[in-house]
Amino acid sequence: MIHLSSYKDLEEKGKQMRRRGILFLMGLSLAFGQVIAQQKDTSKEALSQREKFDPERNPEQDLKTAVALASKSGQRILLDVGGEWCIWCHKLDKFFQENVDVSEFLHANYLVVKINRSTENKNEKFLAKYPTIKGYPHLFVLDGKGKLLHSQDTGELETGDHHDHDKVFAFLKKWASKKD
Repeated sequence: MIHLSSYKDLEEKGKQMRRRGILFLMGLSLAFGQVIAQQKDTSKEALSQREKFDPERNPEQDLKTAVALASKSGQRILLDVGGEWCIWCHKLDKFFQENVDVSEFLHANYLVVKINRSTENKNEKFLAKYPTIKGYPHLFVLDGKGKLLHSQDTGELETGDHHDHDKVFAFLKKWASKKD
């Protein structure tokens, strides 16, 4: 037999548990909504702003992160070497912003790592592992483990005063991972 006072205690505990459960679910919903909102904001920002060459970044760490991601995703790694001083680097970034088909292919098949080369930070130790660069921007294609597959002079991807859509797209298609 349950005493009336025990029943009231149980009822009160039940109410407290329901309140806690509702508060927990509300908190989870708010937190999840915040994450979604941040992702949307980041995506919007990523579309409207280009990633800059940052002399403060650590290319060894950035490559290590890219290798970890590429090993899971099956993507190749594209090292984009240049600097904020480089007009053609800006033109290449603009090319990817304006040519959505090429940009979508790039991001579906490659993890892009920008490597700064400037008077502020030449990243000589990092770049010493790769073939000599004669002009900027310069692209290195790496496999998912970070092994060099190809060194690309971007001058070969230009026509006149701009990057050539078909040449850039052909380059990206040639070096993308072969997917089954």
